[in-house]
Amino acid sequence: MSDLDLVDRLLEGDEAAFRDLVTRYHLTLVRVARYYVRSAASAEDVVQDTWIAVLRGLKDFERRSSLKTWILRILVNRARSSGEREHRSLPVDLTDERAVAASRFDERGVWCDPPIPFTESVDDRLANQPLLTLVRQAIARLPEPHQAVVTLRDVEGFSTAEVAELLELSEANVRVILHRGRSRVRADVEANWEVRPS
Repeated sequence: MSDLDLVDRLLEGDEAAFRDLVTRYHLTLVRVARYYVRSAASAEDVVQDTWIAVLRGLKDFERRSSLKTWILRILVNRARSSGEREHRSLPVDLTDERAVAASRFDERGVWCDPPIPFTESVDDRLANQPLLTLVRQAIARLPEPHQAVVTLRDVEGFSTAEVAELLELSEANVRVILHRGRSRVRADVEANWEVRPS
């Protein structure tokens, strides 16, 4: 069922539609809220406030953006007012963090041991549940803001511009953070994934 179908059902008073909406977006909201506040409990509080605001404001949802984007904007506004300024404006050090260890390349700059191309097999979800579990765990271990950027960009499918707007970062910072986050996820998965013969 599409988000817009859920909106129509919610406007008709269908409680099951609200449960479906919460199931669909709650974890994403908690992850994003966690970027702005210091504790998991505070993030949950912000998300609860967001759901209340969604229910109260749903009749005013104009459908100019996706429902997910609209809900995330509500969340970010609430999280900003609840979160500490120093956490929200976390500086991003753009110097001296290599995405891939230099030891993985020879003197000509060629891979000594190329990365395992695990992403090509992620589409077959049933056969690759162990791999998907490792990827999810690796994302969960990322520090902030890497976790929020990778989650919004790669898991939720937001554009770089949307992520930058939601997290109040420049698009250049989003791209750098995304690259570093993806590299950390890859390294984590490679370290923990036993290659199984096909």
